[in-house]
Amino acid sequence: MWQRSVCVGLLALALGYLCLLGPELPHSALRHLSASLLGGLRRARSLEGRMVAAWQAAIVRPARGWARVAVGVNACVDVVLSGVKLLEALGLEPGDGKNHAVLNSRQDLKEAFAHFMEKGAAAERFFSNAESFHHIARIASEYPGAQLYVGGNAALIGQKLATNPDLKILLCGPVGPKLHELLDDNVVVPPESMQERDEFHLILEYQAGEEWGQVRAPNANRFIFSHDLSNGALNMLEVFVSSLDEFQPDLVVLSGLHMMEGQSKEMRQRRLMEAVASISDIPTDIPIHLELASMTDQDFMSNIMHQQVFPLVNSIGLNEQELLFLTQSASGPHASLASWSGVPDVGVVSDILFWILKEHGKTTERASDLTRIHFHTLAYHILVTVDGYWGNQVAAVAAGARAAGTQACATETIDTSKVFLKAPLEFVTSQVEAPSKISLNPDEPVVHWHREGISFHFTPVLVCKDPVRTVGLGDAISAEGLLYSEVYPQ
Repeated sequence: MWQRSVCVGLLALALGYLCLLGPELPHSALRHLSASLLGGLRRARSLEGRMVAAWQAAIVRPARGWARVAVGVNACVDVVLSGVKLLEALGLEPGDGKNHAVLNSRQDLKEAFAHFMEKGAAAERFFSNAESFHHIARIASEYPGAQLYVGGNAALIGQKLATNPDLKILLCGPVGPKLHELLDDNVVVPPESMQERDEFHLILEYQAGEEWGQVRAPNANRFIFSHDLSNGALNMLEVFVSSLDEFQPDLVVLSGLHMMEGQSKEMRQRRLMEAVASISDIPTDIPIHLELASMTDQDFMSNIMHQQVFPLVNSIGLNEQELLFLTQSASGPHASLASWSGVPDVGVVSDILFWILKEHGKTTERASDLTRIHFHTLAYHILVTVDGYWGNQVAAVAAGARAAGTQACATETIDTSKVFLKAPLEFVTSQVEAPSKISLNPDEPVVHWHREGISFHFTPVLVCKDPVRTVGLGDAISAEGLLYSEVYPQ
C-alpha cells in the first residue's frame, strides 16, 4: 500500500512543478503532460479499493432474515496438506495426468491429481480400496504441517453460518468425536447423528505456479478424495428430515448427493428415489437450497436435474466445473464445450444459467420450486433469480464475493494489497442471443441485467494472490450469499 501512496505523492508534486513551469512550456505540451499525470493519478487509485468500498455500501441485511437454519447431510474431517508433498511421501513419481471417475489405486490417484493440477481445476473422487485409502489417510494425517478441519459441504456451510450469533444452526451428518470437537458451539447436532468414528477426506492443495514434474498449476486449487461410506449412502438423510419438525427451520440447506457416486448404479438409483421421497416430506413453505459438488456420472446428474431433485428445491449453488458438467449431461446450451479455457466466458455461463431456470425452474405451467442459482467461479459470481421470489440479491452476490476474498487470504477484511482483479472489464451477456455489452465500473461492481423474467446480478471477485486455504471456499460463498438473501412470501 505505501508504494501506491508514494507514487500518488510524486505524481502530485510533478503536476505542481509543471504548473510553475507552465509559462516556459508550449501550451500543447503542458496540456498533454498534465493529462498524462492526471491519468496516472486516477490509475494510482486502487481498483480493488474502490470495489471493496462499493461492496461495503451495498451489503445490507435483508428486511426478513433467517433465524434457524437446518443443514445436512454430508460431514467429515478434512485433512489438508500439500498434494505434491503427500504424493512424494507415498513414493509416487511425477508422470502424465489422466482423469479417473473412481480411484482404484495409488497410480490412479497420481494420474488424476496431475490431470486436474495441470488444469488448475477442483475435483473430488471416491477411492474404492478401503485398506489402501486408510493407509494413505494415516500418512497424510501424520505428515508435518497437515491440518485437520471441519469438512463436508453441509458441515462447512453450517460452520460458516454459525459465526453469526443471531442464527441457530442444526447440523445432521455422520459426526464423529473429532468433528464434534471442531464444530462451533452454535451448531446443534442431534444425538442420532453422532457416530463412533469420523469420516476423513484428504484435501491435496497446490499453489499457483507450483510444479510437479512437467505439470505446472495455472492457479491455486485442490484435489479431494475419500473412502466415505456413511456420506456415500446418505445415511443421515432420514434423521435430518425427521429432525426438522422439532427444530422448525426458516431455511434448509442440503448437500451430499454427489457422494453417492461411489455406490453401485442400482444402489445409487434406489437411494436417490428414497432421498427424493424424504425431501418431498419437507414442508413446502420452508425454502431449500441444494449445494452441488464435483460429479462424473452424466446419467446420475441428469436424474438429479430432471424428474428427481431440481423441482423440489428453491435454490442451487454450483461452480464452473459443475455448471459445464450439468449442461453436458442434459445436452443444454454450449454442451459441446469440452472444458473452460481460462476465466469462464460470462456470456456462455449466462446462457447455461438462463437455460436451467427456463427449462427446470418455476413457471406458471411447471410444478417446480427452483427460482435461484448462485454461480461462483474464481474470477466472478452471478446470482440468477426468477423475478418476484427473492430479494436483496445485490447485497447477497457482493457478500459472497467479499467472503471469497477474505477466506482465501485468511483475513478479517479484504486486504487490497493481497488480492487482484481477474474478471474481465468488458463482457457480453449472451453468446446465443443478441447480447448486451457490459463495461465494468469498479465504483459500481454489481451489474444487473434481465432476460425474459429472469434477473442476473454479476460481480467480480478479488482473487487472493497467495491463498492460505482453498477448500470450503465455495461453501463459504454460498453460505454468505444465503445469509444476505431474502425469500418473498408467496
